[in-house]
Amino acid sequence: MIVADTSALISLATATVVELVVTEFDVHTTSAVIEELEETAGYDDPHGNAAQQVLEERTLITVHDTDREQFQSSRIDSGEASCVTLERECEPQFLLTDDLRALPELQQVTTARVALSPIVLRALVKRDVLESQDARDRLERIAETRDWLGAPIYRRAKRLLEE
Repeated sequence: MIVADTSALISLATATVVELVVTEFDVHTTSAVIEELEETAGYDDPHGNAAQQVLEERTLITVHDTDREQFQSSRIDSGEASCVTLERECEPQFLLTDDLRALPELQQVTTARVALSPIVLRALVKRDVLESQDARDRLERIAETRDWLGAPIYRRAKRLLEE
């Protein structure tokens, strides 16, 4: 089981793998994340288009209502906080986020492995659903669209696919 926040779901949609992910894995999220996706989908830009792609796959994602206020901080927003609450309820293998600023704090308040969305690309390669080069190409698409090129999140994601 995977719990995914808004940033991770948008990245996966940017890589055009959200449909593969929701069919290959048991993906869970929260109503707070769905609200954030709905808001983002209102923008006419790549992030809005990606959010819309996730919403189109919503029937394959288990959505939970949670208390989203419990863990908010200057780094953890309401969507991420709701995912922490959900993680405590369902004990998933991974909590996915692409919010590098929130990552250290999320790791402290959860028992699940907190990971960047490209770990799913690696898992799809291991499951023989994607070829290695295809996963690297999709990471490049995420990096260009999400403005990761040269950023620490991009370097971490590249290392994930090299392992």
